[in-house]
Amino acid sequence: MALVSSVWHVISAILIFLVGALLVVWVGRHFRTGTGRGLTLYVWHTLFCLVYAWYTLNYGGDAISYYRAARSGAPEFHVGTYGVIYLTHLLIKYLGLSLLGAFLVYNIFGSLGLLAFDASLRAVTHGKRLLYRRLATLIVFLPSVSFWTSGIGKDSLSFLATGLTLWAALDLQRRTPLVGIAVAILLLVRPHMAGMLVMGLSLALLLHPKTSLARRVLLGSVAVAVAASLVPFGLEYAGVKGTDTEALMEYVEGRQEHNMKGGGAVDISSMSLPMQLFTYLFRPLPFEAFSIFAMAAALDNMILLYLFVMGGRAMLRRPAGRRYRENRIFLWSYALVAWPMLAMTTANLGIALRQKWMFTPMLILLFLSALGTVRQQVRPASPPPSPVMQIYQRYGIRPGQRHEP
Repeated sequence: MALVSSVWHVISAILIFLVGALLVVWVGRHFRTGTGRGLTLYVWHTLFCLVYAWYTLNYGGDAISYYRAARSGAPEFHVGTYGVIYLTHLLIKYLGLSLLGAFLVYNIFGSLGLLAFDASLRAVTHGKRLLYRRLATLIVFLPSVSFWTSGIGKDSLSFLATGLTLWAALDLQRRTPLVGIAVAILLLVRPHMAGMLVMGLSLALLLHPKTSLARRVLLGSVAVAVAASLVPFGLEYAGVKGTDTEALMEYVEGRQEHNMKGGGAVDISSMSLPMQLFTYLFRPLPFEAFSIFAMAAALDNMILLYLFVMGGRAMLRRPAGRRYRENRIFLWSYALVAWPMLAMTTANLGIALRQKWMFTPMLILLFLSALGTVRQQVRPASPPPSPVMQIYQRYGIRPGQRHEP
């Protein structure tokens, strides 16, 4: 299999890249992102898309399996893996895209998610010290963010949903429809995460202090009803047979022994919950890295660990500020449900490196918002009025006004 095998494949790949650039510029205006920064993020993300395509073509991966399954025939529509295969099949059937062209389409999804992620971090660090603004930019440009979200698969779409959710959380009252779009995207690729997201939204709507009682009851009831239908569906999709405690524990124990093959496998069954949480989010560490890709992931993890330590320290030293305080419960509830659930059921660091970007941006925004304080802009003192103006002010005369004797 080759990345391109005809002239149309080359032309279509170029057209998709250009359409993505126009889309990034247009969407960037809604995210208050300048054209230059938006295109920089898009080019950066596309470079990792090309690396990811080359890597999977030479060493294999899920992306190649998805493309081959999509090219072999018309699959039935279903959620999860089959949803990605179905979408890729439509791209091949109606646009005649090659492997590279399909990669570039999914790259657009991930780039838009990165654009929303960047806009959200810039919003919470606006007016703060240059150190925190540069830290936010550094996190956006982490290789692990762009690499796993730039290829054919569920990660690019789920990261788009995460970015939209993050941007909506900054003004939840006006941007709630964006959460609905994010839920729809997650429902296509990871229904169990969609259920967790709706659960977080339900808590946020019920406890939001600026929501009237009537609207709180209406929106909260709708959100709870949707969550009640999505959570069992998501659990069934994940393989949980039943919703009782015994079924859940059986599922967790089974997942802890799943994907134990390969260099990224870790034995989490003997770990405590805090160690499972740490392993999922911050490993591999530099001394555990034995390849270039693992070392890049380890350096990214060290930056995240630094942010979490400093941000957690800032939260303990002073209470949360008024800025975005009303919407923190939405981010906390989703992240603190998703993190333990994934940490207890993922026994492979390679999978964790991809999947953690479904909720880690929420924690990053929360910790960044706790760091530093917004500087108040002090206006320069106005100069004293001239002697002539002092006379005008003393007798109540405006400049240019004719004084009649």
